[in-house]
Amino acid sequence: MRQVPRYLLIGNGRVARHIQHYFTQLGLSFTTWQRNQSFTELQQHINHVTHILLLISDQQIEEFITLHLKNTNALIVHFSGSLVSEKAYGAHPLMTFNQVLYNFDQYQRIPFVIDHDAPAFDTLLPGLHNPHVRLDKSLKAKYHALCVLSGNFSCMLWQKLLTSIEEEFNLPADIAQLYMQQQTQNLLTHPKTALTGPLVRGDTLTIEKNLAALEGDPFKEVYESFVKCYQSLK
Repeated sequence: MRQVPRYLLIGNGRVARHIQHYFTQLGLSFTTWQRNQSFTELQQHINHVTHILLLISDQQIEEFITLHLKNTNALIVHFSGSLVSEKAYGAHPLMTFNQVLYNFDQYQRIPFVIDHDAPAFDTLLPGLHNPHVRLDKSLKAKYHALCVLSGNFSCMLWQKLLTSIEEEFNLPADIAQLYMQQQTQNLLTHPKTALTGPLVRGDTLTIEKNLAALEGDPFKEVYESFVKCYQSLK
């Protein structure tokens, strides 16, 4: 009979709160620990768990394992998308986590990208039935860099548009929602042809006007970098 997993979730950031919520919905047994608790409490938890999930910042993971988890028999898993460690297995949830918690169906659909040498998924994260793939650890740095470029940096661009519409142009920000939704839908349904606009058309006059309008704005450099990138890909 398979051992019933007992998890220890370490951390109190956004990912930790989401995973706690998901585990509660799954009915999994877990305890939590965060920095405002004593290390005595941590050691007590460690002695009674089968799996330890490190939901803390990348730069803290290996030091935390060395200082506090060196004598545990529990399976140690970190959720970093870029960290390569010999002290823990990586299982990166390919998802963005906001302040608002998600519904159960959304959590179940989150794909996990696990290290190529990690145990079977039902051993690594027993009780979860999420889609999952393996990635060679030598590719993790670039994989995560592309995640940041596409998800985090595109968010900055949309925030710039919404803020400018509202604060600079004195218009309601929600007038851009349909544009945003359709762009997302185009990426989902036709990713290779989703890019439109002056770059695709080769409209250098419009590009020059755009850049002139952005004079003095830090996003001018972003625009210029995309133009150079697009030209190098052609």
